[in-house]
Amino acid sequence: RTATVASLSKGLMSTSAMPTTTTTQLNSKPFSVIVEAEIDGSRMDEFLKMIETNAVETRKEPGCIRFDVLRDQGNPNKFFFYEVYENVAAIDHHKKQPHYNAWAEFKESGGTVSSVSHKADGEFMT
Repeated sequence: RTATVASLSKGLMSTSAMPTTTTTQLNSKPFSVIVEAEIDGSRMDEFLKMIETNAVETRKEPGCIRFDVLRDQGNPNKFFFYEVYENVAAIDHHKKQPHYNAWAEFKESGGTVSSVSHKADGEFMT
């Protein structure tokens, strides 16, 4: 019995059984954008239709992992967009799409009170 436990322990400690991380894996982290936007309340209906279309269409894009639209609990005019893409090329593709342009045009036309984007790399994601 002692030999069996020792054999199992040795097998569990083997480095060949442990996952390895390569430089390529470290350089290919998902790319995220977190947008915090306050919407002009008088244009809320227009915004909600546009952002729903944007979210639905973005989720169909190659390289899009997630696109969530969240509404602040304390301010009904404030939203957060949580976007995750496989890589920077996927977000570059996203920015060329008509549904992204609808968001850009909405902002340019004064539909937002403020809009701030934060870029981040994925670390621990599910």
